[in-house]
Amino acid sequence: MKFDTPAGTNPIDQMKVVGKPVDRIDGKLKTTGTAPYAYERHDVVKNAAYGYIVGSAIAKGRINSMNVVDAKSAPGVLAVITALDGPKLGKGNSNTANLFGGPDVEHYHQAIALVVAETFEQARAAAHLIRVDYTRTDGKYDLAVQAKSAPLKGDGSDEGSGAPPVHRVGDFEAAFAAAPVQIDQTYTTPDETHAMMEPHATIARWDGDKLTLWTSNQMIDWSRRDVAKILGIPKDNVRLVSPYIGGGFGGKLFVRADAALAAVGAKAVGRPVKVTLQRALIMNNTTHRPATIQRVRIGTDRSGKITAIAHESTSGNLPNGDLETAVSQTRLLYAGANRLVSMRLALLDLPEGNAMRAPGEAPGMMALEVAMDEAAEKLGMDPIEFRVRNDTQEDPEKPGRRFSHRNLTECLRRGADMFGWDKRMAKPGQRRDGRWLVGMGMAAGFRNNIVTKSAARVSIDAKGVVTVRTDMTDIGTGSYTIIAQTAAEVMGVPLEQVVVLLGDSDFPVAAGSGGQWGANNSTAGVYAACMKLRAAIVQKLGYDQARAEFTNGTVRAGNRSVSLGEAVGQAGLTVEDGIEYGDLDKQYQQSTFAGHFVEAGVDAATGEVRLRRMLAVCSAGRILNPKSARSQVIGAMTMGAGAALMEEAVVDKRFGFFVNHDLASYEVPVHADIPHQDVIFLDETDDKSSPMKAKGVGELGICGVGAAIANAIYNATGVRVREYPITLDKYLDRLPQVV
Repeated sequence: MKFDTPAGTNPIDQMKVVGKPVDRIDGKLKTTGTAPYAYERHDVVKNAAYGYIVGSAIAKGRINSMNVVDAKSAPGVLAVITALDGPKLGKGNSNTANLFGGPDVEHYHQAIALVVAETFEQARAAAHLIRVDYTRTDGKYDLAVQAKSAPLKGDGSDEGSGAPPVHRVGDFEAAFAAAPVQIDQTYTTPDETHAMMEPHATIARWDGDKLTLWTSNQMIDWSRRDVAKILGIPKDNVRLVSPYIGGGFGGKLFVRADAALAAVGAKAVGRPVKVTLQRALIMNNTTHRPATIQRVRIGTDRSGKITAIAHESTSGNLPNGDLETAVSQTRLLYAGANRLVSMRLALLDLPEGNAMRAPGEAPGMMALEVAMDEAAEKLGMDPIEFRVRNDTQEDPEKPGRRFSHRNLTECLRRGADMFGWDKRMAKPGQRRDGRWLVGMGMAAGFRNNIVTKSAARVSIDAKGVVTVRTDMTDIGTGSYTIIAQTAAEVMGVPLEQVVVLLGDSDFPVAAGSGGQWGANNSTAGVYAACMKLRAAIVQKLGYDQARAEFTNGTVRAGNRSVSLGEAVGQAGLTVEDGIEYGDLDKQYQQSTFAGHFVEAGVDAATGEVRLRRMLAVCSAGRILNPKSARSQVIGAMTMGAGAALMEEAVVDKRFGFFVNHDLASYEVPVHADIPHQDVIFLDETDDKSSPMKAKGVGELGICGVGAAIANAIYNATGVRVREYPITLDKYLDRLPQVV
């Protein structure tokens, strides 16, 4: 199905099943521990051996030798495969560093050996017997130092954010110099890691020259392609299966060492091998969100209209690595005739930087939305009114190119009313609640909507049961449920009569889970396949296509009606189709918007921060399932709180690694850190997005909330912190004196 004109009235508009807060159909499996995750697929292979990966103990240099004699003779060991004597693996399209390093080492904890044994404990014990002789060479590990000479570089995140090396509209410098009100500030965000609950894990089995991987991966087709390239085998010889994923947040978009080395190990020992990346290895071996240094300049006239806006960001990565595209939202969020964005990429020898939930906008909004608050304060204007005054319905870089649907102002107005913004003290440090200094902060939220083709296979049997097969994944987002809702709505059957099978490369290629694009595109693909199935049924019955109605498990045209089971007969019926897009996303800017509101308390004596209330008001097209969408947003808000207050992968700038590479020392929010969270979805549709008239929402919840927290802390204390995370050492000595 080609989607190249705005959606008209269609079966989804019935909203009998779609749009309802349906419980997750996979919820019982998750809560009873019976959902089959990759490492636990005892049902698919017998007699699996265990692999244990050894990571490099240096960040940059060369392996001179590896002594594996003791490891090979250890109890239960079946094979020891090293980077010096093992197969030479290729590099996947999505990998910056080699997944199997050596003899040259590209980053700390790069995989350099795999031990395969009968048990996990035997493999682990033998791995610790390997002795490696290295020559360490000097590396570049300090972004602040390397930023001084970092070259300009343009890039895209492949998730809708990006910019050229330098992009100008009008004459920023002249307009900024002439602006009567100016702010010019620098903000920093640290390296962060995904810290998902389920580690990267894979079971590999060879059947002749064909490989099956049961793995934890967000993008099945991308990864199938890369596995084939890494191993040097045809893509048709690779099957990936990933029906349940225990969190990814971008860290499982691409193939990692567990998948590649499980395949290598299974080939070496002639039996299935299972490999998981131990937690201490994940944070340096896989990918992370790169740190940024961001300079934001805003110039306005006396009335608060932005006349000049600039956002410049520097991040770092390995050679040929990607940027953190933190300036992207500044190109689209606010009006202003004179504009400048630029990005620089410093060469660092730290582990690979890549996508983490909402790459680009998540750290970019943490700078931009604090700068907006600083500009509002300098103007003596309410922060909400300042943002509303600079709202726009057109792409600020391309006048005349309108947004497909933009309701930022309503997000801000509704949020202000719900949150009691009128009770906020404009002057910081004025409100107290016992020992607590209390403040309110807000920020706009922004994330682009991406459309990408997605397909599904839909069948119906003689009992009227509809089965959907697609390689779409469910990373805890509720894909099973919204896909089932879509099929039930279009085919006119109860939700209980829909079976959804996901995450298998034998199924049609879907959008996959990433970039906030999964829900809208995967359901649109299912919609296309179901519409094709409807047409096939109607044709088989000889009904008039224009008059046919699918409802309550029947198909009706005029006074003729038959159950779907009878209509397809004993043989059933199967069709395959997908959604393909025209250029509506080029004609119109497709984005999602939010208003984030936070109330924070800061202990006047100790400086401890406690979040007291949080609210997000979201404008993101049709919400397919308000219950699962709310879960996505509050999870994103929680991640935003972590980014604002505690998350930092601390770099050892001498030896080039993240020191706190475990869940004990890498702090993430826990239940006690998070207050009640309210989420409001504006009742709207976007007919230019897809037949579903929906857009993504799962990453919108993280974009802006960190800045709202920072702004709330400033409003509570009068102390502005521009270096995330906002920890005690950065403001304790500047708190108002306790009286």
